[in-house]
Amino acid sequence: MLSIWGRRTSSNVQALMWCVGELGLPHERHDAGHRYGGTDTPAFRAMNPNGTIPVLRDGDGEPLWETSAILRYLAGRYGPDAFWPAESAARARVDKWAEWAKLNVAMNFTAPIFWRVVRTAPADQDPVALSRALATLGRFLDIAEARLCGSAFLASDALTLADIQFGHVLFRYFDVAIPREDRPALRRYYDGLLERPAFREHIVVSYEELRPDGQQERP
Repeated sequence: MLSIWGRRTSSNVQALMWCVGELGLPHERHDAGHRYGGTDTPAFRAMNPNGTIPVLRDGDGEPLWETSAILRYLAGRYGPDAFWPAESAARARVDKWAEWAKLNVAMNFTAPIFWRVVRTAPADQDPVALSRALATLGRFLDIAEARLCGSAFLASDALTLADIQFGHVLFRYFDVAIPREDRPALRRYYDGLLERPAFREHIVVSYEELRPDGQQERP
């Protein structure tokens, strides 16, 4: 049984939970971080001295932290060969795109765009900085668009760990109030992800609780 610490509105936790869902692994998740707290307790810091989420413990094993390390652990221990190949060159091809997605897409979207649009009060959002961030992200999404024009998924014709690292930001990217260029292959790819039950369960999650106090949208 996997034990996971982290709130479901954390994008890093969402990536982990989507992976767990795709692999069909038994688990229990404990809310931690942001308004749920719990990351400054001695018990949590004994698992992760950084006080960050997610944290995973597989049975009685050593607690693991850092999302990419956790994802590779799960893929290596539980993933089928199509998801995380045993052959080194094929695995490196998946890992290459996974790292690319984390460093160039997720990191260029989450803090400079999502946090600025959703987690920052409107008066403090800095539209000039947002415009620059969108341009930076757009250059990497153009790479994804070109790649997806000839491939069903990011690294191969099957879902891999690279898609977990890339695809988990796309619900928020397509949902938040930002201008988006037309990228039909990316949209087709995202629409396909929406058909996956684990993606809908763990990624298509309301982020209203992340808005500044008093800024939550009303139904």
